Amino acid sequence: RGFPVISNRDAFVAISAVVVLEFCGMRTLLIVSALLYATVVWQPSVRAQELGAVPDHADAVLVVKSERKLYLLKAGRVLRAFDVSLGLVPNGPKQREGDFRTPEGRYRLETRNTDSDYFLSIKVSYPDDRDRARAQAQGVDPGGQIMIHGLPNRPKQDLRRYHGSDWTDGCIAVRNADMVDIWLMTSESTPIEIRP
Repeated sequence: RGFPVISNRDAFVAISAVVVLEFCGMRTLLIVSALLYATVVWQPSVRAQELGAVPDHADAVLVVKSERKLYLLKAGRVLRAFDVSLGLVPNGPKQREGDFRTPEGRYRLETRNTDSDYFLSIKVSYPDDRDRARAQAQGVDPGGQIMIHGLPNRPKQDLRRYHGSDWTDGCIAVRNADMVDIWLMTSESTPIEIRP
């Protein structure tokens, strides 16, 4: 009979799982496994693609703070819409470090983090040159580390507190399942506009 044949893809997935488990822990292994399954292992059939099971890739992100919505767009068409929670002081643009406001303006998605304090996170390019110049003129630190992220991995409040209210330090928070969709449907450098 001999040994079973293992494809290069299967070997890659197995080796990746061992490395992630060894260096990053079980939580990260579960997240990476889900993402690997969705992007490398899962080979959707033509029938599934015809049914729309494979999500389109967004070419822009729009957040409308007053609506508490994040939209994934492609050629101006809404692909998906998600409910969001904002900073504790949701009205007005971020001015300085510690003001608990979510920025307003045009930015880009930057680095992605599977091992953040929240379920996945994608950094927004705030502050940009205008934000830094404005803050310097006011003699304040513009702040930073603005992310789109899921719920905290170690919640400090009852989980109901995180749904339907603004609770972040200025980030844009979504439900964990929504964060997976956003992660898979965007890439680094995707433009994001945050409107009042």
